[in-house]
Amino acid sequence: MNESVLWLNGELVPAAEARVSPFDHGLLVGDGVFETLRVYDGVPFAWTRHHDRLARSAVALGLAVPASPELRVAVDAVLAANGLTDARLRITVTGGPMPPGSERADGPPTVLIMAGAPTPFADTVDVVTVPWTRNERGAVTGLKTTSYAENVRALALARERGGGEAIFLNTRGELCEATGSNVFVVGDGVVRTPAGDAGCLLGVTRALVLELCAEHGLPAEEAALAPTALGDADEAFLTSSTREVQAIAHTDGHALPAAPGPTTEKIAGLFTELVARELDP
Repeated sequence: MNESVLWLNGELVPAAEARVSPFDHGLLVGDGVFETLRVYDGVPFAWTRHHDRLARSAVALGLAVPASPELRVAVDAVLAANGLTDARLRITVTGGPMPPGSERADGPPTVLIMAGAPTPFADTVDVVTVPWTRNERGAVTGLKTTSYAENVRALALARERGGGEAIFLNTRGELCEATGSNVFVVGDGVVRTPAGDAGCLLGVTRALVLELCAEHGLPAEEAALAPTALGDADEAFLTSSTREVQAIAHTDGHALPAAPGPTTEKIAGLFTELVARELDP
């Protein structure tokens, strides 16, 4: 990101002057939560859903998060200070300065908000299944935490193998998720995505896609998916706040029959229409 001004602990600060304590628990042990949002026409998309998930993740870790109105004022200030109306926005909340180690002490959290130009994504992406698994029974499963080392390593491996995103299975050998997106497969006219008990993060865009399918009569379900589900699909796609709906062209070097396929194109169009008519669905 190339933001020039960010929000740090209650005030706007030039990025070059921003400082976080070397004792911050987010830095030392990954004790933090975050949300990434797309901004359209100066408005953070699906704000209510994103703040709700941020709050849920924080509560599960025992962190405090500013209330929605307070945080929204800060977000709007960052967007205005950077002159952004179309942007990628990130909100991060950590445990704040703590003694080194896993134990927490009393103290205020660190709240950081930054915004920059949105990441451009191609119409299609190639994915690579990585050899590491998601633990569907872990302490932070389903939470959007700042502990992203696994994702960094997996994405690096995927790119070494010519992919643009990495796919994780879970410990049961089921299809789970990608590093920063949810995965959908389409077969026999049905849209399917791993259920929450697979260990995936329940993405905001994922939920909206399932709702759009229900609204427009597209058969869709959350289900346990075999590791072969991607390669056997008629078409497949990823969803996230920044990718929106992106077709998968190849999985582990295997070309899917269509990318984007007709169902993916239909859903992508419906999502674009949703953004145009309602910015906080």
